[in-house]
Amino acid sequence: MMDLSMQPGTFLFEAWQARWSLLNGLGVTMLSSLWSIVIATVCGTLMGVALAYGWWWLRLPARLYVDVMRGIPVLVLILFTYYGLALFGIDVSAFWAGIIALSAFATAHVAENLRGAVQSVPAGQMEAAKAIGLTFPKRLWYVILPQAFRRTLPPWVNTGLEIVKGTTLLSVIGVVELLLASQQIMARNYMIIDFYLLATVMYLIINFALAQLGGLLERRFSYLRY
Repeated sequence: MMDLSMQPGTFLFEAWQARWSLLNGLGVTMLSSLWSIVIATVCGTLMGVALAYGWWWLRLPARLYVDVMRGIPVLVLILFTYYGLALFGIDVSAFWAGIIALSAFATAHVAENLRGAVQSVPAGQMEAAKAIGLTFPKRLWYVILPQAFRRTLPPWVNTGLEIVKGTTLLSVIGVVELLLASQQIMARNYMIIDFYLLATVMYLIINFALAQLGGLLERRFSYLRY
Protein backbone atom coordinates (compact mmCIF):
# COMPACT_ATOMS: atom_id res chain seq x y z
CA MET A 1 0.00 0.00 0.00
CA MET A 2 1.49 3.36 -1.03
CA ASP A 3 2.56 5.69 1.77
CA LEU A 4 0.80 9.03 1.26
CA SER A 5 2.40 10.81 4.23
CA MET A 6 5.18 12.34 2.12
CA GLN A 7 3.11 13.13 -0.96
CA PRO A 8 2.94 16.75 -2.20
CA GLY A 9 0.24 18.67 -0.38
CA THR A 10 0.61 16.76 2.90
CA PHE A 11 1.89 18.39 6.07
CA LEU A 12 4.97 16.17 6.35
CA PHE A 13 5.94 16.93 2.78
CA GLU A 14 5.50 20.68 3.23
CA ALA A 15 7.35 20.63 6.56
CA TRP A 16 10.26 18.78 4.97
CA GLN A 17 10.35 21.20 2.07
CA ALA A 18 10.42 24.13 4.50
CA ARG A 19 12.86 22.56 6.98
CA TRP A 20 15.70 24.99 6.33
CA SER A 21 13.46 28.03 6.71
CA LEU A 22 12.12 26.64 9.99
CA LEU A 23 15.60 25.78 11.27
CA ASN A 24 16.93 29.22 10.34
CA GLY A 25 13.99 30.85 12.16
CA LEU A 26 14.56 28.61 15.16
CA GLY A 27 18.25 29.55 15.15
CA VAL A 28 17.42 33.27 15.11
CA THR A 29 14.96 32.79 17.99
CA MET A 30 17.49 30.86 20.08
CA LEU A 31 20.39 33.21 19.31
CA SER A 32 18.41 36.37 20.07
CA SER A 33 17.08 34.81 23.27
CA LEU A 34 20.55 33.73 24.38
CA TRP A 35 22.12 37.13 23.75
CA SER A 36 19.26 38.93 25.50
CA ILE A 37 19.37 36.63 28.54
CA VAL A 38 23.15 36.94 28.92
CA ILE A 39 23.17 40.73 28.53
CA ALA A 40 20.19 41.15 30.87
CA THR A 41 21.76 38.88 33.49
CA VAL A 42 25.06 40.78 33.53
CA CYS A 43 23.56 44.27 33.41
CA GLY A 44 20.73 43.36 35.78
CA THR A 45 23.16 41.96 38.34
CA LEU A 46 25.22 45.15 38.32
CA MET A 47 22.11 47.31 38.53
CA GLY A 48 20.63 45.17 41.30
CA VAL A 49 23.78 45.57 43.39
CA ALA A 50 23.66 49.32 42.74
CA LEU A 51 20.05 49.43 43.94
CA ALA A 52 20.92 47.55 47.12
CA TYR A 53 24.30 49.02 48.06
CA GLY A 54 25.03 51.94 45.75
CA TRP A 55 25.40 55.58 46.68
CA TRP A 56 22.32 57.71 46.13
CA TRP A 57 23.61 59.03 42.81
CA LEU A 58 23.78 55.43 41.60
CA ARG A 59 20.51 54.27 43.13
CA LEU A 60 18.46 57.16 41.76
CA PRO A 61 19.09 56.59 38.01
CA ALA A 62 18.96 52.82 38.53
CA ARG A 63 15.57 53.09 40.24
CA LEU A 64 14.31 55.43 37.52
CA TYR A 65 15.48 53.02 34.81
CA VAL A 66 13.83 50.01 36.47
CA ASP A 67 10.51 51.76 37.02
CA VAL A 68 10.37 53.18 33.49
CA MET A 69 11.39 49.98 31.71
CA ARG A 70 8.96 47.83 33.65
CA GLY A 71 6.14 50.13 32.60
CA ILE A 72 6.81 50.11 28.85
CA PRO A 73 5.28 47.36 26.67
CA VAL A 74 7.93 45.26 24.94
CA LEU A 75 6.49 45.94 21.49
CA VAL A 76 6.71 49.70 22.01
CA LEU A 77 10.28 49.34 23.24
CA ILE A 78 11.26 47.26 20.19
CA LEU A 79 9.77 49.80 17.77
CA PHE A 80 11.29 52.74 19.64
CA THR A 81 14.73 51.11 19.67
CA TYR A 82 14.65 50.21 15.98
CA TYR A 83 13.38 53.55 14.68
CA GLY A 84 14.59 55.77 17.51
CA LEU A 85 18.27 54.82 17.24
CA ALA A 86 18.20 55.78 13.56
CA LEU A 87 17.07 59.28 14.52
CA PHE A 88 20.31 59.69 16.51
CA GLY A 89 22.41 58.45 13.61
CA ILE A 90 23.04 55.04 15.20
CA ASP A 91 22.85 52.39 12.51
CA VAL A 92 22.02 48.93 13.88
CA SER A 93 20.45 45.96 12.19
CA ALA A 94 16.92 44.88 13.05
CA PHE A 95 18.33 41.79 14.78
CA TRP A 96 20.54 43.78 17.15
CA ALA A 97 17.89 46.44 17.71
CA GLY A 98 15.61 43.65 18.88
CA ILE A 99 18.27 42.27 21.21
CA ILE A 100 18.91 45.73 22.67
CA ALA A 101 15.19 46.21 23.31
CA LEU A 102 14.66 42.77 24.88
CA SER A 103 17.82 43.10 26.98
CA ALA A 104 16.82 46.57 28.19
CA PHE A 105 13.40 45.30 29.23
CA ALA A 106 14.70 42.15 30.93
CA THR A 107 17.53 44.01 32.69
CA ALA A 108 14.97 45.98 34.71
CA HIS A 109 13.28 42.77 35.90
CA VAL A 110 16.55 41.01 36.72
CA ALA A 111 17.77 44.07 38.64
CA GLU A 112 14.62 44.33 40.74
CA ASN A 113 14.60 40.60 41.47
CA LEU A 114 18.26 40.63 42.49
CA ARG A 115 17.79 43.70 44.68
CA GLY A 116 15.07 41.91 46.60
CA ALA A 117 17.14 38.73 46.87
CA VAL A 118 20.24 40.59 48.08
CA GLN A 119 18.30 42.51 50.70
CA SER A 120 16.66 39.28 51.90
CA VAL A 121 20.03 37.85 52.95
CA PRO A 122 20.29 38.30 56.74
CA ALA A 123 22.43 41.26 57.75
CA GLY A 124 24.44 38.96 59.99
CA GLN A 125 25.96 37.34 56.91
CA MET A 126 27.52 40.65 55.86
CA GLU A 127 28.66 41.40 59.41
CA ALA A 128 30.24 37.95 59.78
CA ALA A 129 32.12 38.35 56.50
CA LYS A 130 33.28 41.79 57.59
CA ALA A 131 34.46 40.40 60.93
CA ILE A 132 36.85 37.95 59.25
CA GLY A 133 38.44 40.77 57.26
CA LEU A 134 36.84 40.45 53.84
CA THR A 135 36.65 43.60 51.76
CA PHE A 136 33.27 44.72 50.47
CA PRO A 137 33.76 43.28 46.94
CA LYS A 138 34.81 39.95 48.46
CA ARG A 139 31.88 39.98 50.90
CA LEU A 140 29.59 40.58 47.97
CA TRP A 141 31.15 37.98 45.69
CA TYR A 142 31.77 35.13 48.15
CA VAL A 143 28.97 35.60 50.70
CA ILE A 144 26.02 37.70 49.55
CA LEU A 145 25.62 37.03 45.83
CA PRO A 146 25.79 33.20 45.99
CA GLN A 147 22.98 33.21 48.53
CA ALA A 148 21.01 35.83 46.60
CA PHE A 149 21.36 33.96 43.32
CA ARG A 150 19.64 30.94 44.82
CA ARG A 151 16.58 33.01 45.64
CA THR A 152 16.54 34.86 42.35
CA LEU A 153 16.72 31.76 40.13
CA PRO A 154 12.94 31.12 39.83
CA PRO A 155 12.14 34.70 38.72
CA TRP A 156 15.24 34.61 36.48
CA VAL A 157 13.81 31.56 34.71
CA ASN A 158 10.48 33.36 34.32
CA THR A 159 12.27 36.35 32.80
CA GLY A 160 14.10 34.04 30.40
CA LEU A 161 10.83 32.45 29.33
CA GLU A 162 9.37 35.91 28.72
CA ILE A 163 12.36 36.79 26.55
CA VAL A 164 11.88 33.68 24.42
CA LYS A 165 8.21 34.53 23.94
CA GLY A 166 9.12 38.18 23.37
CA THR A 167 11.27 37.24 20.36
CA THR A 168 8.02 36.69 18.44
CA LEU A 169 7.57 40.49 18.48
CA LEU A 170 10.81 40.98 16.52
CA SER A 171 8.88 40.06 13.38
CA VAL A 172 7.35 43.56 13.36
CA ILE A 173 10.76 45.02 12.50
CA GLY A 174 11.53 42.36 9.90
CA VAL A 175 13.55 39.83 11.91
CA VAL A 176 12.79 36.41 10.44
CA GLU A 177 12.56 34.44 13.67
CA LEU A 178 10.58 31.22 14.14
CA LEU A 179 7.11 32.78 14.06
CA LEU A 180 7.70 34.93 10.98
CA ALA A 181 9.41 32.02 9.20
CA SER A 182 6.35 29.88 9.94
CA GLN A 183 4.00 32.60 8.67
CA GLN A 184 5.98 32.91 5.44
CA ILE A 185 5.64 29.16 4.91
CA MET A 186 1.91 29.31 5.66
CA ALA A 187 1.51 32.04 3.04
CA ARG A 188 2.71 29.52 0.44
CA ASN A 189 0.86 26.36 1.45
CA TYR A 190 -2.09 27.70 3.52
CA MET A 191 -1.54 25.02 6.21
CA ILE A 192 -2.16 27.52 8.98
CA ILE A 193 -3.17 25.29 11.89
CA ASP A 194 -0.50 22.69 11.14
CA PHE A 195 2.43 25.11 11.10
CA TYR A 196 1.16 27.14 14.04
CA LEU A 197 1.04 23.89 16.02
CA LEU A 198 4.55 23.02 14.86
CA ALA A 199 5.83 26.45 15.96
CA THR A 200 4.05 26.01 19.30
CA VAL A 201 5.80 22.69 19.88
CA MET A 202 9.18 24.21 19.03
CA TYR A 203 8.63 27.11 21.46
CA LEU A 204 7.57 24.63 24.15
CA ILE A 205 10.77 22.65 23.64
CA ILE A 206 12.92 25.78 24.01
CA ASN A 207 11.09 26.92 27.14
CA PHE A 208 11.14 23.42 28.65
CA ALA A 209 14.91 23.26 28.15
CA LEU A 210 15.33 26.67 29.78
CA ALA A 211 13.14 25.65 32.73
CA GLN A 212 15.20 22.48 33.17
CA LEU A 213 18.40 24.55 33.15
CA GLY A 214 16.93 26.76 35.87
CA GLY A 215 16.06 23.68 37.92
CA LEU A 216 19.59 22.34 37.49
CA LEU A 217 21.11 25.63 38.67
CA GLU A 218 18.70 25.75 41.60
CA ARG A 219 19.82 22.29 42.70
CA ARG A 220 23.45 23.38 42.22
CA PHE A 221 22.93 26.26 44.68
CA SER A 222 20.73 24.25 47.05
CA TYR A 223 23.65 23.69 49.46
CA LEU A 224 23.57 27.37 50.37
CA ARG A 225 21.52 27.69 53.56
CA TYR A 226 21.29 30.53 56.01
